[in-house]
Amino acid sequence: MELILKEDVQNLGFKDDVVNVKNGYGRNFLIPQGLATMATVSAKKVLAENLKQRAHKDKKVVDAAKKTEGALKALELKITAKTGAADKLFGSVTNGDLADALEKEGHAIDKKFISIQGGAVKRTGPYNAQIRLHREVIVDFGFEVIAEQK
Repeated sequence: MELILKEDVQNLGFKDDVVNVKNGYGRNFLIPQGLATMATVSAKKVLAENLKQRAHKDKKVVDAAKKTEGALKALELKITAKTGAADKLFGSVTNGDLADALEKEGHAIDKKFISIQGGAVKRTGPYNAQIRLHREVIVDFGFEVIAEQK
């Protein structure tokens, strides 16, 4: 089944991509949730015209994302957390915590665009995350989790 995505769908594609999915996934999940529409001939023509018009606007967005990318690469972020024995954290540091820490530094990034490699952080030390600022701009961001001073 060929569909046009209305929104970004993780592990499938970005908004306005034409994707092929199994019939059940498209009919029972993507279309009822409002994430996709059927890719008819007329819908593809409308999409092509919209993409032409949006190409110019996207250039400005990509430039802003690249500027943010440069600022993030220059940033050294340390997140403090309560620890127990052997530098093991009480709880964990997740993409939401990383998004909050970035917002304190002046970079408002939604937590759904941040993925920490290896999942949630449960020990102190250096870690990496991928931050997707735009479909063309993905930043590998290094941060460190340190123990809270007692």
